[in-house]
Amino acid sequence: MLQRDAKFRIGQVVRHRFFPFRGVIFDVDPDFNNSEEWWQSIPSHIRPSKDQPYYHLLAESKDDSYIAYVSEQNLLHDDTGKAVSHPQVNEMFGELKDSFYELKAEFTH
Repeated sequence: MLQRDAKFRIGQVVRHRFFPFRGVIFDVDPDFNNSEEWWQSIPSHIRPSKDQPYYHLLAESKDDSYIAYVSEQNLLHDDTGKAVSHPQVNEMFGELKDSFYELKAEFTH
């Protein structure tokens, strides 16, 4: 499988291309690393390929906070400058600057 560099990075605020949620990236998989069942549950007309980076997000929608797993092709840079209100953001990240959160030292490796 072809190895690609990730377009987005940890701490970056992004939004979903099709669905109304946004979040901050806290981990990146170079290729799909979830269950086949999860992948098949995505409607076929928008199902992304597996051979691209996938991102773990501390996500928020209008009514909820949750963890999301999203393909690179379905993410866009969020340039609103607004903080992400997911309750775990303050545990993992410091200050928000220019649509990026600074990862706290204890979470770096």
